Amino acid sequence: MKHMAKGPDTTTPHRFPSRRHVAALAATLVTIGLGAPSGAAVLRVGTFNGIPGDHTTIQDAVDAAQPGDWILIAPGDYKERGDYTRPGPNGNAGAGVLIRTPGIHVRGLDRNGVVIDGTQLGAAVCDSAAAAQVLGPLDGNGQPMGRNGIEVFEVDGVTIENLTACNFLTGADGGGNQIWFNGGDGTGTVNLNGYQGAYLSATATVFLGDNGPGAEYGIFASNVHGPGLFEHTYASNMRDASYYVGACPDCNTIIRFAHAENSALGYSGTNSGGNLILEKSEWDQNTTGISINSQNNDDAPSPQDGACPTGSRPPLPGAHSCTVVRRNFIHDNNNPNVPSSGSAALAPVGTGIVIAGGRDDTVMSNKIVNNGAWGVLVVPFPDTGPPPPVAHCQGGLANFLLPGVPEAGACFYDSWGHEVTRNSFANNGFFGNVSNGDLGDLSSQHDPGNCWNRNVDKSHVVTSAPPDLQITHRQCGVPNAGAAIIGSDLSTQVICATQAFGPCADQPGHHYPRTTAVMLKPLPPQPTMPSPCRGVPANPWCS
Repeated sequence: MKHMAKGPDTTTPHRFPSRRHVAALAATLVTIGLGAPSGAAVLRVGTFNGIPGDHTTIQDAVDAAQPGDWILIAPGDYKERGDYTRPGPNGNAGAGVLIRTPGIHVRGLDRNGVVIDGTQLGAAVCDSAAAAQVLGPLDGNGQPMGRNGIEVFEVDGVTIENLTACNFLTGADGGGNQIWFNGGDGTGTVNLNGYQGAYLSATATVFLGDNGPGAEYGIFASNVHGPGLFEHTYASNMRDASYYVGACPDCNTIIRFAHAENSALGYSGTNSGGNLILEKSEWDQNTTGISINSQNNDDAPSPQDGACPTGSRPPLPGAHSCTVVRRNFIHDNNNPNVPSSGSAALAPVGTGIVIAGGRDDTVMSNKIVNNGAWGVLVVPFPDTGPPPPVAHCQGGLANFLLPGVPEAGACFYDSWGHEVTRNSFANNGFFGNVSNGDLGDLSSQHDPGNCWNRNVDKSHVVTSAPPDLQITHRQCGVPNAGAAIIGSDLSTQVICATQAFGPCADQPGHHYPRTTAVMLKPLPPQPTMPSPCRGVPANPWCS
């Protein structure tokens, strides 16, 4: 969830989205004049096999590149400082590497060995010491501005592949994003098309306290209209989300073969919908595995809506909408000892998937196991924070706390039109509180309501709150309601799990794990890109 201050299942590869997105990305490049350029240059950074490259920093190579060029990066620890020589876009925190040239291709030669590192010169790779962190240049008030790692700002057709980013932290002007495709954060407009990230890792090795600078997002896309693709990626230790896609009514993006762990949210999607697929990925050891939500924040326009845009149809057989979460392994999301901040701190611990205030999403054919509270939970989202000027509570109920008082700023989003179908559940709800189980639906009467069908739990009948959801709410496209938003057992337990209105003491009937000490997970080695010279024009490093 965006706040105001800034082992995958690989069975039976699903090839159609891959070909479609590759073809669509190529078509985008041609449209903007970047398709298959003749005479593309290869700019080399660092030294590889004793052969020196053209540049010593990635930012210098990016600045020299023309549309269609390649930037190859030799293994090394790159303490990039582009934000110390150029301002961040729109007055926000800058980036170690800022890309404002369309159609360039940035590729490391070794995913684990090419590190874009937010720590001090001379520090160890991704050093965990507090004194080793770099918090950005000072703003006009003498405060560190914060830093982003690699940021692609409002340009199309950029690819980033085969590298790691770590320890870029927040400051007075935002930051904290490790790898970011930014199509206009906070503008309410979409200004980035055609992007790709592959064989990427993003993590943080330092936690400076709940109120200190922190790593917010690992792999991040906002204000985009693809085709976009993240594949073969890993992210961890983020205090908001390992993966984030937001502020795109039709995101036209696929995330697949991803692995997210040890973050407040494995995935967060605020006001993101339309054509959007999360598939064949692993989400574990987070507080909540996957969170899809509406919010009255700078990711305008709200609400989150997975319905198919006019002229399009569901991208996958069996899906009833265009935003689809399918064939993921979502397990063991019971971890309160992760970094957290802002609205992400409200993640309901022990939950595999939560849809909060969203509409028209499909959750199908996932394996959802060992989540102590709920496997899949649909709830409303009451956004009580003061909205920025770009947000106007579209799709929500404005000023629901104090009707007639616009300055109250509260916006209420109910959740409807979702289908949860053909998922496999096991050992969910073991916290044992009333309403904990496989399925939970907390929603008011809507037409259409939410529907739940053909889900299985091999150990017993699928459990749900309200009871028998798969009987009473089996049919899609008809009016219905879930448990009462006020006063039901489910609403009481959701309030306790999230602590949205204050602490909820651990006692019989209200037992949810609470933070004792934040623990960061070391970055495990990740598979590097096979043949990273493939497709690159001839150069001294690639024969």
